[in-house]
Amino acid sequence: MTKVKPLILITNDDGVSAPGIRALIDVMSEIGEVVIVAPDKPQSAMGHAITINNTLYLNKISKDTDRITEYSCSGTPVDCVKLAVNEILKRKPDLCVSGINHGSNSSINVIYSGTMSAAVEAGIEGIPAIGFSLLDYDWNADFETIKPFVKKITTEVLEKGLPKDVVLNVNFPKLKKENIKGIKICRQAKALWVEKFDKRQTPQGRDYYWLAGEFVNQDKGEDTDEWALGNGYISVVPVQFDLTAHHATQELNTWNWNE
Repeated sequence: MTKVKPLILITNDDGVSAPGIRALIDVMSEIGEVVIVAPDKPQSAMGHAITINNTLYLNKISKDTDRITEYSCSGTPVDCVKLAVNEILKRKPDLCVSGINHGSNSSINVIYSGTMSAAVEAGIEGIPAIGFSLLDYDWNADFETIKPFVKKITTEVLEKGLPKDVVLNVNFPKLKKENIKGIKICRQAKALWVEKFDKRQTPQGRDYYWLAGEFVNQDKGEDTDEWALGNGYISVVPVQFDLTAHHATQELNTWNWNE
């Protein structure tokens, strides 16, 4: 009896033609049956945005005879997951992978990340999901080095499953394979972006702004993703989409809310 290959949905936020997603497709094609639904243009830092005030378009860019089914979508990464699950796939995928992102999604970056928001959306829909990111913003970044680690993490998730309502945020340091020390399960570092706006003017005299800023790590712990990445490890952070601050509910219940 032939074993059925896992169905793997692939998406990203850098766009369907980005080298990162092409590398991810290479790896996932070795593991299962893959379907790609990704933005038709870069959608970085879109967070969990969805399209509600405009129409959405899907374009099938693979041929019927191709081994891989591939679509581009006019919407956000989260739109891609929603459309894939509800309009394209005939069954629920066994896994959703997002990335490989060109640049870090560690620490507070997870909040802004389109890559991770796609993974979180899959998790909300009951699909095990992983977001992959490489700490290299170069369009021609070397993804070959991390392919074996992507495959290892993916096969572990498929074999063992993820805890309920948890997705994984995986970040890779920009290092040669022989310099990567291993994989560490981490917590998200406490950090923030200190924003700075570069104010300019158009020739017509109208002000406009470019957002810039500095990443500030406020966390000295050695169990964080930032520490792991800075010390040669691949960071794996379990992420939940229940945003309840459970530790605060007991104290807040002592307040006189109804008096």
